[in-house]
Amino acid sequence: MFESKNLSLLVLIHGGPYWASLNRLELAWHDWASLAASEGWLVLEPNYRGSTGYGDQFLNEIRYRPLSRPGKDILCGVDRLIKDGIVNPHRLVVGGYSYGGFLTNWLITQTRRFNAALSGAGVVDYASAWGMMDMPLPLSYLFGGFPWEVPNIYQNEAPIYQLDRIHTPTHIITGQNDNRVPTSQSYILER
Repeated sequence: MFESKNLSLLVLIHGGPYWASLNRLELAWHDWASLAASEGWLVLEPNYRGSTGYGDQFLNEIRYRPLSRPGKDILCGVDRLIKDGIVNPHRLVVGGYSYGGFLTNWLITQTRRFNAALSGAGVVDYASAWGMMDMPLPLSYLFGGFPWEVPNIYQNEAPIYQLDRIHTPTHIITGQNDNRVPTSQSYILER
């Protein structure tokens, strides 16, 4: 039984997607879990569908829905913490870097529950990112084809078509020389 109640929550989403959050101390510049916990925050680092370590089926369940499926997993985790009274539903923050930024961008178009967000190297338009990033083939695999083959999947999973639904104050981090996630993606989110 978790003894603390009504805590502030940081949902820290790992990159990848084929990585996993582990029970370890990490002092990387993009991992704020230790800092948040030292300030009294509860940190949820969800291993959503697509994370490594839970078998091939779990890993591949994000194919064709690479944001909505893991996004729903993350929201289920937040809902459970709220239902159990562990976290204060009015003190929720979400953030992540790389694929964690992708998911952060998707989540803030789906719900108003977060009080703040931090999007690091996050994509909002996957068709344009596919054309500019240094590794377009993994993106094509996740979406089930190239942008012209499955445009409906690219559109349904892309925050760019839902930017009018964002009400969460969002801090955006981008790297000028990032070959993986073009800086233009952050500019689109900012506008």
